[in-house]
Parts: sequence; C-alpha cells; structure tokens
Amino acid sequence: MYNDAFKQDSGIFQALANPKRLEIIQLLRSHSLTVTDIQRMTGMAQSNVSQHLQVLRQERLVLPKREGREMTYCLAHHNVAKAFDAIHGILVDQKKSQPWSRISQKAAIPRVIDPVCGMKLSPETAVLSSWYKRSEYYFCASGCKTAFEKRAVRYI
Repeated sequence: MYNDAFKQDSGIFQALANPKRLEIIQLLRSHSLTVTDIQRMTGMAQSNVSQHLQVLRQERLVLPKREGREMTYCLAHHNVAKAFDAIHGILVDQKKSQPWSRISQKAAIPRVIDPVCGMKLSPETAVLSSWYKRSEYYFCASGCKTAFEKRAVRYI
C-alpha cells in the first residue's frame, strides 16, 4: 500500500515533467480557459493542447467543463497551484543567490497585465518577459510573448 501511494505520486510528477503542461497549469491558476484560449496563449497547435490537457486530466490535475460547444478547463484543486508555487519558489530562491539575476528586482514591481491577452499576473509568476523601448513587459505564456514581439506597437 505504501508503494501504491508513491506510484500515484510519480504519475503526477510525470504529468508535470513537461514545460508546456506547466505553462498550462500556470495559465489555469487564476481562471478557467477554453482550449482555444490556451492555444492562443501558448502558441501550440490545438491537437497538442488537447493532448497535454488529456495527460493532466488523467492525473486529475485539471477538470473539464462543457460550456456550449466549447470545453473549458480549470485546476482540479487549489493545491495544484500551491505545489507549482512551492517548486517555483525553490527556483526563485536559487536564482536570487546568483548575482547576475534580476529576479530580486522583479519582486519590488507591482502587479502587471500581459499586454497581449490582458491576464493579470506578477513579475514573479510571469512565464516570460521581454524588453521593448526601455520597458519590460511580462507574459503569461510563450504564445503571448511571440505575438507581442511580432507586433509590439499593436499591444502598447
């Protein structure tokens, strides 16, 4: 029975051992999103988003909900975000100890909004950032950063 618990734990860790699935978890932490929303925000193909969501569903990390013709997804439990934050916190602390890191400067900056999709986030939880005309912009996902870099003027 003891080993069964570790087998279940390892399944969750395997599901989270993919950068794109972690990106999806990060996007779902504050509100439900459709597959189309996730596709737009990550820049992944619809089929890839669906495959990643299926893995997360199998491990009961996300829950689907039908809304009309579309399926929306949300985190299955608030502890999913807490677990993500705990691991991310370790990485942030490791980066703070590196003198070349700007992560400690980011902590002093107030909440920001992703200029592409409008999602509210903080510099600590932003997945990516980019400089444009001496200003730093923060993004919830790689697709938003890519869209911004293609046509920054549109989003400023």
